[in-house]
Amino acid sequence: MPKNIAGRKHEMQVLSDALNSHRSELIAVYGRRRIGKTYLIREYFNKKIVFSFTGLSTGKRPEQIKNFILKLNEVTNKFTGQKQPADWLEAFSLLKAFLKDIKETKKKKVIFIDEFPWVDSHKSGFLAAFENFWNDYCTTRRDLVVVVCGSAASYMIKRIINNSKGLSKRITQTIKLKPFNLKETKAFFKYKGILMEEYEILKIYMALGGVAEYLEHVKAGDSAVTSIERLCFKPSAYLENEYNEVFRSLFNEGSYHQKIMNTLAGNRKKGISRDEILAKLNISSGGRFSDSLEELIQSGFVLKYDAYKNNSKSTLYRVFDEFCLFYLQFMLPNKGAKWDQIFQKQEYKTWCGYAYETICLKHSEEIKQALRCDQIESKNYSWHNSDAQVDLVIDRADDIVNLCEIKFYSDEFSIDAGYLQKLRKKESQFRLTTGTKKSIYTIIISTWGLNPNQYSQAIVTKSLTMKCLFE
Repeated sequence: MPKNIAGRKHEMQVLSDALNSHRSELIAVYGRRRIGKTYLIREYFNKKIVFSFTGLSTGKRPEQIKNFILKLNEVTNKFTGQKQPADWLEAFSLLKAFLKDIKETKKKKVIFIDEFPWVDSHKSGFLAAFENFWNDYCTTRRDLVVVVCGSAASYMIKRIINNSKGLSKRITQTIKLKPFNLKETKAFFKYKGILMEEYEILKIYMALGGVAEYLEHVKAGDSAVTSIERLCFKPSAYLENEYNEVFRSLFNEGSYHQKIMNTLAGNRKKGISRDEILAKLNISSGGRFSDSLEELIQSGFVLKYDAYKNNSKSTLYRVFDEFCLFYLQFMLPNKGAKWDQIFQKQEYKTWCGYAYETICLKHSEEIKQALRCDQIESKNYSWHNSDAQVDLVIDRADDIVNLCEIKFYSDEFSIDAGYLQKLRKKESQFRLTTGTKKSIYTIIISTWGLNPNQYSQAIVTKSLTMKCLFE
C-alpha cells in the first residue's frame, strides 16, 4: 500500500483487488468536493495510469472534446495534426486506437476519467459513447481498469451506478469516499508531521470535519483556536467562501439544497421531520424538494435517521456535515469577527455539545467496539418524549439496551444528585413508553471521562472517553 495515503485502507483494498482480478474492471468513485477522490486514484495507481482526463466545469461539448484530445496527445503522437473529432464516438475511437497499440499483458493499465458529470452535459452524447467504449472494447480485454469519478453524488448514483441502459450491472466496484473519521484524521496529521493532542483534533474536527483538503491547511504548532481563526475568520480566509462554492459546484441553481440546510441548522436539538421541513419552507412536497433532500443525504450533508417516540417510529433529518453546520452557526453571522473571542461565549459551548453528539453518531461502530458489542446485531436510534430524551440508543439483539448520554466537557464530568434523578427518569420513561423487556444500561460518553462518585456508581454501567472514537 502507498505510504503517502493516510487512512483509506478499505478503499485501497478495493483498488488492489481491481489490479489483481482476472478481468477488466470498471470502478465508480464519488464523494463530496475536496474529499480526496482524485488524490487517492492518482497516488494509488500512479504510473499504472496510461490515460487521464478531467472534465471542464463549464465547457460545452467542443471544448470538452478538445480537452480530451489534448490529454490524449500528451501520451501519444499517433493523432498529432489530426482533425478534432466531431462527437464523442469519434473521440473514444481514438482512445481505443491508442490502447490497441499497448500490448495486452497481465499487468493492469488504468484509464482515469475525473469529474465525469461535468462532461456529460445535456445532449452531449458522452455517456452513450462511454458505454459503447466499455462494452465494445474494454470488456474484450482483461488488463484494463477504468475509473470514473465525480463529486455530484446524485449523478453518479443515478446515471452510473444505477444505470439501467448501457452500463446496467457493468460497474464492478463502487467507492463512496467519505470524510476521514477521527482515527484517520489523527493518522493524516501524523503523516504531515503534526503531533496534536486528541482533544485539539476533536475541536478542529467539530469545525472542519474530516475533509482532507481542509485538514491539509492545518499547520504544525496550531491549536484548534488558531487553526479555525486562520482558515475561517481572517480576511480572505481559505474557507471564507467554501460553503457557497460547495453547493454551486454540486447542485443546480434553483434547487432547495441550501434552503433545506438552513432550515435544519436552525433546528439542531433533535432533528426535524420531512413535514416540518416543508412547513418551515412553506412549500408543498414534490419532486424538486424530494430530489434535493435525497441528494443532500447521498452527498453526506444530511443524516436521515430513526427516532422512536411513544412506541411509534419517525424519520428525522439533521445536518451531518461539520463544516456546513459550523459555517451556518458561526462564520455566516460573524463575518469580520475574531474567533478567539467567539469561542469563549456560551453559544460555542452549547454548540460543542451538539457537534460532539453528531460526531459520536458518526462513530457509533467505534462506540460499540468500546462496549464490546460490535459483533452483536443492534439498531441505533434516538429517542424522546415530552419528559426525556436520549442522544443515542443502541438496541441490541442480546436483550440489552444501552442508553448513551453524550457530554462534551472540558474536564471530567461529574454526576450529582439532581443529574442522577434525571438519568433515572430517562431509564424509566424509556421503558414505560417503549414497553421494552430488555435490560437497560446507561452509558456516559464524555470527552475526559467520568468523575467516579456515589451518584455515578448508582446508575452508570460504563464510562467512555473521546479516546474510544479514535480507536
